Amino acid sequence: MKKKSLTEEQFQSAIQDLEIGDQTKEIAYGVLVEGKIQAEFVLKYGLSRGAISQAVGRVWASHETKNLPDGYELVSAILPKYRAYLVKKWGDEARHEAKQRKNKL
Repeated sequence: MKKKSLTEEQFQSAIQDLEIGDQTKEIAYGVLVEGKIQAEFVLKYGLSRGAISQAVGRVWASHETKNLPDGYELVSAILPKYRAYLVKKWGDEARHEAKQRKNKL
């Protein structure tokens, strides 16, 4: 699995409208922009691995939401498991197609 990373510009765009504290920004910046490992921040701040992952995840989710390809939309739904499975499968296919289109540019 490819490590998630952002450029400085992408990071600034992702946090622009987020209401997060300085510590969350520092953690997410360190992991996503500087390529540090999350465990480093577990030790530095004495936080759980889950808390560090959540901080990074909030910024990453914001980045993904702001960078949807044209013609795509992010949706959230509560579905029975069998339908959720199908939607997740469609989502994986759509991500793959969008990635292929982007690589052709």
